[in-house]
Amino acid sequence: MTAGRTTAMPALLLLALSAAGCTSGNETDHADTTTAPRSSTAPPEEHSTELVPPALDPEAGEVVAGRRGATHGNASFSYDAGSPEKALIVAVSCRGSGSVKVSVPVLGTEFPLECGGAEPAVTYNQLAMNAAHKAGTVAVTAPSTVTWSVTVGRGNAVEQEPSATG
Repeated sequence: MTAGRTTAMPALLLLALSAAGCTSGNETDHADTTTAPRSSTAPPEEHSTELVPPALDPEAGEVVAGRRGATHGNASFSYDAGSPEKALIVAVSCRGSGSVKVSVPVLGTEFPLECGGAEPAVTYNQLAMNAAHKAGTVAVTAPSTVTWSVTVGRGNAVEQEPSATG
């Protein structure tokens, strides 16, 4: 393999909370799901069997609020409070046979991620909601056949693109 090899990630999409299949108790809240290619200083996965938490982009002003390393099955962890002007970022990586469900109770939202077998599936979800600045927990429900890791952070809210109606 060459040193310049990169792992492809799903294309980023900006979706309203209801279009993303997430749930929220506040109609004025919205969540943007972003899964664009991200640069990472982490070593290539091919040299490690450990699944590392996804990296955030400090050059874009993203900061880590909490992390959970490689985990099998169900678990939860807490993250720190942040600035009210920033959106909450929940970046998830998983590998194995099955899918994970990620819940953020303080925001009343959840989303699924289908894991892709040997290659990690990665998604970045940006939640620009009224309570996004509060400390909270992330709960992940996953079968024992799946290894997952999560990074929670804060960043500038991405402008939502208008949806095309036909």
